[in-house]
Amino acid sequence: MIESRRKFLRALPAISAGVALAPAPAIGATGKGKQRWAMVVDVRKCIGCQACTVSCIMENAVPDNSFRTIVSTYEVQDGKQCGTYMLPRLCNHCEQPPCVPVCPVGATFQREDGVVVVDGERCVGCAYCVQACPYDARFINHDTGKADKCTFCAHRVDVGLLPACVETCVGGARVFGDLNDPHSEVRRLLDANEVKVLKPEMNTEPHVFYLGLDARFEGRVEGEASLWQPSHHGE
Repeated sequence: MIESRRKFLRALPAISAGVALAPAPAIGATGKGKQRWAMVVDVRKCIGCQACTVSCIMENAVPDNSFRTIVSTYEVQDGKQCGTYMLPRLCNHCEQPPCVPVCPVGATFQREDGVVVVDGERCVGCAYCVQACPYDARFINHDTGKADKCTFCAHRVDVGLLPACVETCVGGARVFGDLNDPHSEVRRLLDANEVKVLKPEMNTEPHVFYLGLDARFEGRVEGEASLWQPSHHGE
C-alpha cells in the first residue's frame, strides 16, 4: 500500500507540471514570541492531489516510506451511498504538546512562536515522543536515526516564506498565518467560522484547525478502528 502511494507521488510532478502557482506572499520573519503560527485546513477544498505531500518530501528531504504530512483518503459509507473523504494530516503544533515532556534529553521543544521542533544534535532516537503523540505525526527517520516531524517549514517561515505544503496546495485548502495578528487570514477564518480540531478530548490545544471536518473523523487518526475505511486509491 505504501509503495503504491510512493509510485503515485513520484508521478505527481509530471502531472502537475502545467499548473501555474502564484508566488507565495511574504508572511514576515519570526518575531521572538510576538507571533503564534497556526494552520487552517479546509477539507471541503482538498482534492486529494497529494501536492502537499510531494512538496514536503522535496523541501525537507523526507526519506522513503515516511511522511511529515499526508492526505489520507477514505471511502465513507452512509447507508447505501458511498463517497470519498480527504483528510490532510500533519503535526498539530499543540499549545500543550505531549511530545515535549517525555523527551529525556530535551531534544523536542516548543519555540516562542509555538512551533514544535526537534534538535537533531540532542535527539537519541528513543522514540518516546513518537509514542506520546496522539496524532501519529512523528516517526524515527531511518536515515538519521532521529525523531522527525512537520516543523511548519520553520526554516522557510523564519525568512518570510510559507510552508511548502501551503504554497503548493492546488485547491487552496491550507491557510497559514499568525493567530495573534487580527488581520491575518488564519485569524479571520477562525473568527468567522466554526472550526474543529482532531482529538479534542486529549486537551493538547492543537493549532491545526479544520473547516468542514466530519464529526466521525474528530477523534481518530490513521490506523485506528472506525466506521470508515482507508481507500486503496492513493494509499
